[in-house]
Amino acid sequence: MREKARKSFRRTANRRDFAIAPPHGTLWDRVRENGGAVHAVGKIGNIFAHRGIDDVTKGADDMALFDGLLEWTGKAGSSDLVFANFVEFDSLWGHRRDVAGYARALEAFDARMPSLLRRLRKGDLLVIAADHGNDPTWPGTDHTRERVPVLANGPGIAQCSLGLMPFTPMADICAAHLGLTRP
Repeated sequence: MREKARKSFRRTANRRDFAIAPPHGTLWDRVRENGGAVHAVGKIGNIFAHRGIDDVTKGADDMALFDGLLEWTGKAGSSDLVFANFVEFDSLWGHRRDVAGYARALEAFDARMPSLLRRLRKGDLLVIAADHGNDPTWPGTDHTRERVPVLANGPGIAQCSLGLMPFTPMADICAAHLGLTRP
């Protein structure tokens, strides 16, 4: 019975995330202090209580969010940061342990990657990672990993140690790329 309820649960547009503002400066704050803008795609604004966020692009689903990411990738300034969160990998497929749905979502995302890569300009950095592990083959509905795989494309990546890593080194890579000092 519990398995059936878990699989049939669907979040609605009425979902609300309640965040507490970060206790001190974030990478977003440093981007803005240095003349850049932070463009959030998806629920990033909600996660950070809108602190350090200049604008938010929402979408009905992950593919609509991908469209928002494509748009900002083409028009963001060289000092800007575009940060996207594709929530359906987590809410619809990972927590629901829907392996087939997860695979279809990854295939759809992968099929759109060439269009994103074509929009990158010389000197742009693209970093792709999950906010946490959520292996759809793992039992239960909780998150499954603290470290996640990181994929990246851009200048200086050959010198970066990517693979499984926590968030702090990812933020350091982005800050260094934007010429920001580490706090």
